[in-house]
Amino acid sequence: MNVRMAVVVRFVLVVVASGALAPAFVAAQPAASAEESVPRTPDGRPDLQGVWDFSSLTPLQRPAELADREFLTDEDVSALEARAATRVDSAPPPGNPGSYNRFWFADGTRVVGTRRTSLIVDPPDGRLPSYMPEGRARMAAREEARGRNAGPEDRDVDERCILGFNSGPPMLPGAYNNFVQLFQTLGHVAILNEMVNDVRLVPLDGQPVLSGEVRQWRGDSRGRWEGDTLVVETRNFRDLGTAHPAPNMELLESLGPDLHLVERFSLLDADTLLYRFTIDDRTAFTRTWSVEMTMTRSDGRLFEYACHEGNYGLYNILAGAQAEASAR
Repeated sequence: MNVRMAVVVRFVLVVVASGALAPAFVAAQPAASAEESVPRTPDGRPDLQGVWDFSSLTPLQRPAELADREFLTDEDVSALEARAATRVDSAPPPGNPGSYNRFWFADGTRVVGTRRTSLIVDPPDGRLPSYMPEGRARMAAREEARGRNAGPEDRDVDERCILGFNSGPPMLPGAYNNFVQLFQTLGHVAILNEMVNDVRLVPLDGQPVLSGEVRQWRGDSRGRWEGDTLVVETRNFRDLGTAHPAPNMELLESLGPDLHLVERFSLLDADTLLYRFTIDDRTAFTRTWSVEMTMTRSDGRLFEYACHEGNYGLYNILAGAQAEASAR
């Protein structure tokens, strides 16, 4: 990866282009009192700005062996985190050239701060609800396309570097690049994910939503404050307009353009951000479901994610698959 351009410069350019004026933000109401448990912006809102690390050992779904357990014990946490800290590389199977070694992964060595046994908190069993027939059909179509490999459109959007596989929206921990940086003005919040440098500029000023005919890879987001919680609602997704790493990618391929996503950002303290989201897509799942996880403030910075430079990676994926098919 190359050293990236400064993300603050990028955000300033985006905000200026959108008409969100930083001077108005600076001139807002005075800061909240020193007794407040969380940092605040000049207008009194919780200050969500900064770099947040959402890597985690906690799985999306509750493991079968923990079926009746909502939370981990102290002993569970110690064992899981100790095991993660000592992970080592294993040799690939014969005939397989292998992939990244442990040096390149940043999938976390800690469980979520809530110590839940799964990121899913609703349904209460910590498992995804059942799929609808239309959702199953989408999943089958994606699997068929990957096997066909006729062109780049048959590959997943993360392989095509259209979306970052853990940036969603919604965000879920992945193998690496689990950093997100938040910026605030009076009228906007910017959500910048390190993975593929995904940026969402979320209006907070009551702008009308886009027409239903306009579909975007990241959807159309609008935000508002409910007390000290930032709520972001997103609609108008493209079909398969979200991406996640295996196994989560396969699990969420049932989602379609009717997806209604609601995200909530709340500061628990100066260094802990509670991130919650609810998925509502009745063409994909039989009911809504929700995730809750903590993010930790980081003093690191985001770097440019080059994906596969020059698209050689995608070319080789397709060429290799077609050569293999011809040899059969």
